[in-house]
Parts: sequence; structure tokens; C-alpha cells
Amino acid sequence: MGLLEVPPEETNRCVRGCCRSDAIPLHLPAASFSLLSPIARGSESTVYEARLGGERAAAKKPVLSTSDDLDKFHYQLQLLCELDHPGLVKLIAAHARPPNYLMFFEYFEPPNLADKIHVEEWSPSIQQVVTIASYLAKTLQYLQILGIVHRDIKPANILLDKDLLPHLADFGLAMYQKDIKSVSAENWKSSGKPTGGFYKKNMVGTLIYMAPEILRKDLHTEKSDVYSFAILINELLTGVVPYTDLRAEAQAHTILEMTYTEQQLTSAVVSQGLRPALALPESGSPPSLLSLIQRSWDSDPERRPSFGDIIEELNVIQKHLVTYSCPLSSGSVNLSRNSKAEVHHYQEALNWFNQGELLTKKANKLDYAVNPWSSSFDQSSVSVYHPTLSWGSFATCGRRETMEDTHFMLTCMSEEKDVHSFGIFDGHRGAAAAEFSVRAVPGFLKQFGHTASPIDALAEAFVSSDTAFREELIAHQKSKRIIQKDWHPGCTAVTALIVRNKLFVANAGDCRAILSRAGKPFPLTRIMLLVAPRKESVL
Repeated sequence: MGLLEVPPEETNRCVRGCCRSDAIPLHLPAASFSLLSPIARGSESTVYEARLGGERAAAKKPVLSTSDDLDKFHYQLQLLCELDHPGLVKLIAAHARPPNYLMFFEYFEPPNLADKIHVEEWSPSIQQVVTIASYLAKTLQYLQILGIVHRDIKPANILLDKDLLPHLADFGLAMYQKDIKSVSAENWKSSGKPTGGFYKKNMVGTLIYMAPEILRKDLHTEKSDVYSFAILINELLTGVVPYTDLRAEAQAHTILEMTYTEQQLTSAVVSQGLRPALALPESGSPPSLLSLIQRSWDSDPERRPSFGDIIEELNVIQKHLVTYSCPLSSGSVNLSRNSKAEVHHYQEALNWFNQGELLTKKANKLDYAVNPWSSSFDQSSVSVYHPTLSWGSFATCGRRETMEDTHFMLTCMSEEKDVHSFGIFDGHRGAAAAEFSVRAVPGFLKQFGHTASPIDALAEAFVSSDTAFREELIAHQKSKRIIQKDWHPGCTAVTALIVRNKLFVANAGDCRAILSRAGKPFPLTRIMLLVAPRKESVL
């Protein structure tokens, strides 16, 4: 705003004299600004599109009903005058005198990050997610160095520039850490325990982003912001509102309110360790990024990483991001023919998805036809049943800390319109076997589909995947890429193969496939448990 003159610091003060700046004008001539249409309304303020010195700006007009409200305005203005970081929405001017108290910020075109995700249904690449996470972490580290806790980290408070880089806004709840502690000390000193007023002042934020310690009515710290940061980044990866499975924010909040009362959600987060469904590895999310999210929303603030640690880990993740074509769309709702979606994937020292995929890549390149299957059934009769196929998936780790299950949906296998396969793998002692099998089993199915019957192909795919995984595990243990020698991961598996109008199902381990016909269940498989003396015959 080059058209605005900044008075000397000794005269550039608010009406009380407590706020001052040598870079930001705090007393504006009435003719220098005008308020246009409202952008957003809240209980404590309204944000307008404005003109300031002939240029666009965002003007925040607070609701000042009490002396406490006026105190908050001056506190926020003092804090904002001290900030100067490219990751923040910059305060460019203020009118800190009656009757019109206003703050002017640089203008960002809508939407904010929340609307970008849930209204426009934006699905950022992994590279974009990591970039946004890194920029935001650096901004929050800057605040941490200054001793400031934001206390309301959420997508609605993130504005995006033309390059989709994040800028943190809304410091209405931000406080210096020392002031939070002093308020606590005063309450304890005067009454022997925190007062209701203390709780009201300190238990602030947006519920679904609030850390367990805040819900327990403890003090906000930097680690509380780390927790909110983790919820936000996971939301960016999944595209769904926390604690729901919906992308549209309005619908999601309705479902959220129907599912949990405020008290129930608070109790589940604090006592039961409930967290939003973690992004799935099948989405291309780096395992290290998912691990970072989980550690950042740990129930114990002391176990959460600092923003400095987060920045270092994100830098490592960013260096290892590579682009590759994914031949199998594990977990994809619709796999189109010949489609090769370019996705960002994380190549780390030991990635079991990659191990399973590399093993079957040769078979995929040969692109074996499965014509023997589709042509092996009698098609001469006009009355032959032709099924209508619909498919979809939803996966969540529920109340567990990690996701150990995987699935695949392979339609029009080898470009045969009447051959489809679906599989679910439930990991035990980690996700390694499930991650390996979700890529290996479909690959072996395609390979054996060239020479074997559907039944034999399913059996061979299971046996070959199991053998290959054990060999990979042993090889990595010998090469010392796996340190824990007594680690024996596994998984249950159930896979359905549809060939024209025939359904074939195979399972291994403690899982079952059940067919629903006219609302009645028909078991297709039995649970395979190795507990009986006749275990060899069971296998």
C-alpha cells in the first residue's frame, strides 16, 4: 500500500497508546478507505472487501460490545504489529480509534483452503500436500520462536495465493504463551483452582481440530498447534471432514452432529484416542508422511514432534518424492482401460507396495489374455444370465492408530469386459504382508489366467504371493534392511473373481465371504484357522 503514509512511530499509535508501529499506519484518514461487500461474518467480527489507498484489501471490523472485546482488539493489534513472515496474511493498516475500529489485511481471492477442498472438491497431488505442509510448518515455527500460540489452526483459516501456497490468517484467538500461563497462575493463586472464566478463555478453538489436552481443559502450547496441524494435513490428503466420510462440508457437519454430541466427541478423542480416518497408503501418500501425522496427533503432547522436527522430516520426504505410472489402481473406485494415472509416490528404503508390484511387473508387461476363461462357458443360450456389476469401497482404521488393511478393485482384467477381480487383505503384526499382497495377488491372477482355470488361478495366485512374500522377507532380513529378526508379519486374504456370470471366491486366514441373496446370507467360504491337529488337511 504505497499510497499510505506511515506517521513517525511516536505519533503512530492507537487511541490508548499501547499499540505502535513504524511500518503499519494505525490511524487512517476517513477518505483513505471504504468498505464494500461482506466476505465473511462471524459472532466476533465481519470481514469486508475494501479499498485502501486505491487498492483492494480485506477489512476486519470487530464486534465490540464490552470492554473485554476492546481489550482483545488492542491485544490482537499489538501482536499483529510484531509479525512479519511471508506465510502470514499481512496486516497492512489499522484504524485503532473510535468509532470505527478496523484492521486491514492484504487481499486474497477466494476460496480459502476449506472451500477449496470441500466446495471445489480439490484433490491436491502429494507434492502439493507436502509443499503446503512444509510452508505452513515454517510459518508456525516462526510463531513458536516468538512465543505465540495460534490456537485455531484449521483449513478455513488458511488463504491460498495464485500459486496455491498457504497463508495463515485469523489471529483472533492467538496469544503469547507467557500470557496464557500468567492467566492460569492468577486463577490458581486467587481461588486455588481454575475458574469458569479461565476455562472459557482458554478452551478455545474449533472442536474437531482441538487437541485432547485442550478438551481436558489444560493449557494451549505449541504442541496443541502441532495436533491441529496434523488434523489439517490429513484432511488435505483425504479430502473429507474429520470424523466423517464426506467431502461436502455442510453435509459432513450435519452427519457429525447426528453421530456425536459435543460431549461424546470430546470423550472419544480424550479417553478412547479417536482420530479422523488416516489417509490410505494406496492414495500414494508417503508412509513417512502418514507416520508423521500419527505422531503429531499423539495423545501425549510431549511425544509430538516440534515444528522444527516436522520441517526436517518434510524436507526429507520432499526429496524422495518421485513420479511414476501406477499399473494397478488399488483402492480406486473406477479403473478405466489403459489408464495410467501419474501419481506421486514415496520411494523409501523398504516399500512393500513396490515389492509386490515389482514382482509381478513382468507378468503385467506380457498382458496375458484371459480369453480361455470368458470363452469356457456356454454362451449359446439366449437365457444366459448377464450380471450387472457395481462396485465401490470405503476404508478406515477406526480407533486403531495405524491402517494395516488394503484392498484392490481390478475391473475389465486384461481388457476383458466380463472378467473382474476384487480383494481385501487384513494385515497382522503390521501392514507389510497386506501391502505386498494387494499388488502381488492381482498380478499373479493375470499371469495364471493365461494357462489355468479360474479356480486354479486363484489358488496359484494365493500360494505364489505367500511364497514370494516370505522370500522377500527373508532376503531383507539377511541384508539387514529389517532389523527385527523375530518379526513375522502376515495377513488374511479374501478375493473374488467374476468371469462372465460365474463367481469364484478364495480366502485364507480368519476371514469369510458371504453372499447376500434376497436379504439372506449364504456363506461362500469358511474361516481357515491353524489350530486343529488336521491343519495340513484344512490347507
